[in-house]
Amino acid sequence: MPTAAELLSRAEKPLEEALRLHPLYRGKVQMMPKCPVRGPEDWSIWYTPGVAAPCKAIVKQPERVYDYTNKGNLIAVVSDGTRVLGLGNIGPEAGLPVMEGKALLFKYLGGIDAVPLCIRVTDEDAIVEVVKALEPSFGGINLEDLAQPKCFRVLERLRAELHIPVWHDDQQGTATVVLAAIINALKVVGKDIRDVKIAMIGVGAANVAVYHLLKKAGIAARKVIACDSKGTLHEGRTDIMRAQGFFREKWRICLETNGDRAVGGIAEALRRADICIAFSQSGPGVIQPPWIRTMARDAIVLACANPVPEIWPWEALEAGARIVATGRSDFPNQVNNSLVFPGIFRGALDVRARSITDEMAMEAARELAACGEARGLRDEQILAPMGDEHITARVAAATAIMAQRQAVSRIAMSEDEAYRRALAAIKSAQAATQALCRDGIIPAPPPREGAAPSVA
Repeated sequence: MPTAAELLSRAEKPLEEALRLHPLYRGKVQMMPKCPVRGPEDWSIWYTPGVAAPCKAIVKQPERVYDYTNKGNLIAVVSDGTRVLGLGNIGPEAGLPVMEGKALLFKYLGGIDAVPLCIRVTDEDAIVEVVKALEPSFGGINLEDLAQPKCFRVLERLRAELHIPVWHDDQQGTATVVLAAIINALKVVGKDIRDVKIAMIGVGAANVAVYHLLKKAGIAARKVIACDSKGTLHEGRTDIMRAQGFFREKWRICLETNGDRAVGGIAEALRRADICIAFSQSGPGVIQPPWIRTMARDAIVLACANPVPEIWPWEALEAGARIVATGRSDFPNQVNNSLVFPGIFRGALDVRARSITDEMAMEAARELAACGEARGLRDEQILAPMGDEHITARVAAATAIMAQRQAVSRIAMSEDEAYRRALAAIKSAQAATQALCRDGIIPAPPPREGAAPSVA
């Protein structure tokens, strides 16, 4: 069994490797052709004069833009850099590595072309105008790392004003994967979602959206206790109501939750809770082991702050938690948006959806949970790991079918067709990446100094 020091050292390795390898590749994504170039004569087809023909066809029938261009498989990953991971307001340049990483995940896991766009505007109205101006070129918009509470207004306005899907992964993606994780974790511990007491640590974009979706899934709102940096939320928190830029979503949580009107901080919120859902500040030490000991029997702890969870998993387990999950891929039970957003966007794009609804997200969560259950559930395996193209394709198909049921799709297809189409796109993207690596076009990273040589 590794010691705490060994586990800590292992947890810090990805940060060290990131600093070593990012300068080597100078970014993670690039533009590559998707049509053949057989010789100089092809330029007359792909560019002038041939390109005039599809232009004229789109003028006559604007929807043909999906047939003649990559719009239907292209999204923008848009951020102003004001709330990046657990790093805060670091600006658009410093946020660009995250948006490039997001674009890489979209391509490799979902077969979706994504353009990272870090913009130098932070005002709500300006962000909305920038994104609206992008609509002709993109089949969807992924908002990322916007500060609260403007992130709620920006998403709400763009969903209403654009005719392509707009998704804020910090809200909807987080809520979707958390719902899937809780569905399966409750199966492992044998509890009913309608009966559990939930402590929500951090009341930002993530947990506000988690609360919204869990409420639709059947939790008892009065059994939820939310806690922000100033303490538990309840009807007496008039500081929230009076705050500049009134945060109405947070005030609604004050009114609807904490039926016993518990006061205090994180320690009081966790007392006798069945589930802890933490999206607060990067740890460790935000949640203390003694507080975990006061939770209910068979407690479920989701410590999802990035890049470091609010409490190390081994500390939570030693304190008595039954199931512990984080947002990281190097620990068991990863509860990360990457498990859902490639599939949800894949399904939405394939049926040319006009939006991504709450019902589409819930259906994706149920499908992701079902995929995890099919693999076998246990304390350290409540969800399937990211990267399984068949699971992503199933999530895509479930999303596509729900889009059709809700009449937000432009085209129709069967569930089997949606699955096969998604799987083909994902496999194509992964095969292309593997071919570039195999042929040395993407060079292999050099070994770390002091690392043992590989054995063929």
